[in-house]
Amino acid sequence: MIDTSQLLINILLYIMLPLWGIAGFVDWCCHRATKIEITSGFKESLMHSLMGIQIGIPILLCLLFRVNVLILMICILTWILHELVAHWDVHYASTRRKISIWEMHAHSYLATLPFYMMIMIIVINWEAFFSFITLNWQGQIQFVPMEYAHGGDSYLAYYLLAMSVLCIFPYIEENLRCLKQALK
Repeated sequence: MIDTSQLLINILLYIMLPLWGIAGFVDWCCHRATKIEITSGFKESLMHSLMGIQIGIPILLCLLFRVNVLILMICILTWILHELVAHWDVHYASTRRKISIWEMHAHSYLATLPFYMMIMIIVINWEAFFSFITLNWQGQIQFVPMEYAHGGDSYLAYYLLAMSVLCIFPYIEENLRCLKQALK
């Protein structure tokens, strides 16, 4: 029988992380449909890339390293920064282009999934979180590589490939499209 922590890890790996990538792709499709390059432009496109990086960093850290106080601090800080940029992004874009119902739905996933993933990581790593909130940080402010990769040896490679197709390449294309328009 599978234990609760492993079940939560599997939900993160095989449901939440793929959903986050799919929501990012839907969001990119919406930006393309509203011709972001001639409406809100390169500045908004850079905000999208920044938000992807902000959430991508803790995802990669949690896949590569054991979760301790340092990793939790990075997760919490990047989530807070992501929320601030997301608010700034919508505030900026809403006066420059139409934000469709599909894009609003994508945003709801892009905003909530990182929060829920962070909560699940905290639950799975409760001892590290308890050390974090009680300021018992001794020996927990370092990167400790995973002994065994989550999802097996090939999960990270497949995940990075999927994210490249769903998010990285599309948002690079968006940045280039917006930059080209800005330089005209």
